[in-house]
Amino acid sequence: MDDPAWKAEFARNSGKIDNTKNEVSEARFRDHGLLRYWFRGVEKFAPWVRYIHFVTFNQKPEWLNVNHPKLKMVNHENFIPREFLPVFNINPIEIHLHKIPDLAEHFVYFNDDVFIISPIKQSRFFTHNLPNDIAAFRTNYGLSQYEKMLRNNIKLINRHFDKKEVLKRDHDKWFDPSYGSKSRLTKLLRANRKFVTLRTPHNAQPYLKKTFESVWNKCGQELLLTAKSRFRNKNNYTHELFRTWQICSSDFIPYNTYQDTKMFPLVLKSKQAIRAVREQAYSLVCLNDHVMIRNYDQVMQDLETSFESILPEKSGFEL
Repeated sequence: MDDPAWKAEFARNSGKIDNTKNEVSEARFRDHGLLRYWFRGVEKFAPWVRYIHFVTFNQKPEWLNVNHPKLKMVNHENFIPREFLPVFNINPIEIHLHKIPDLAEHFVYFNDDVFIISPIKQSRFFTHNLPNDIAAFRTNYGLSQYEKMLRNNIKLINRHFDKKEVLKRDHDKWFDPSYGSKSRLTKLLRANRKFVTLRTPHNAQPYLKKTFESVWNKCGQELLLTAKSRFRNKNNYTHELFRTWQICSSDFIPYNTYQDTKMFPLVLKSKQAIRAVREQAYSLVCLNDHVMIRNYDQVMQDLETSFESILPEKSGFEL
């Protein structure tokens, strides 16, 4: 948000940051200075990673070593059709991920608020060349913009998949014992004719590139509406559409992702997040920003202190 070129484009297309609107609030775009710990976490706790495709709006942190052999800098114009640019909405970016040059067939997608804070193996994400994931229903009665987008996803899923056939074919995957209480709603709704929204862990998400290609092939016209949305709106589809499609296509291995990952909404659970990082309580944490965080600067400082306690040394990705 401090980048002059970005601010100029943002002003040209929107006018200003508006903290009363989720899609253009300060929390959507501000940099809280923790990105270097993402790179340190990958280097220290996931050395098996082959390449990092770092997607930005032509930005480069001043401390970043862009010559690192594992790092590939990716600008929006490198994979998103030019007619959809500039974009200030994560959804058009995410639905085009498969277009990133040289992206592997098997890849893990991270938002910039998801961090690795303890050792994690490649097998955490893929087993027998299939993504590890949890197939379980969740309630979806919220009125937020995000909940509405998830409902868009599931409506599209119901057009292309028969729930009865999917659950019959993959019964053991949908009712895997590892899900525990997370599968309660799935069991209650197994007789229902239609899918409801799946649980959507705020997590690092393993994907097959072919899933994106399949969804675009079947739903290209619908996805174009999202591609044209420079800012988030309630009619968008999200990357969870591709995740759900992947699951309904049987392209996954059952894994309760909640057992080693945790999402912390910092507006409510900043103290718990700070402690979880310091104590390395999980393999992955999502530190979800919000414009209403009280004592924002202090929370960020305390988080940085926690990260420094577990990742004090510069990575090779830093100058």
